[in-house]
Amino acid sequence: MSTLIAIGAGIAVLTGIGAGIGIGIATGKATEAIARQPEAESKINKSLILGCALAEATAIYGFVVALIIILFLQ
Repeated sequence: MSTLIAIGAGIAVLTGIGAGIGIGIATGKATEAIARQPEAESKINKSLILGCALAEATAIYGFVVALIIILFLQ
């Protein structure tokens, strides 16, 4: 049973991979957008920060779920 708990926790932590990929793509696109329209930098930065925060929250939720699985299902 403890093997299944470890596998479940590992799968829950994998949400960090998706968040990292999403933040990387968003940052790249924002950099391209700022290069094309420098006058829109403040609007682009606001949207980028909001998107990165939401992506990072997803990774944190995965980490919390992994901790809950490990601590409460033993």
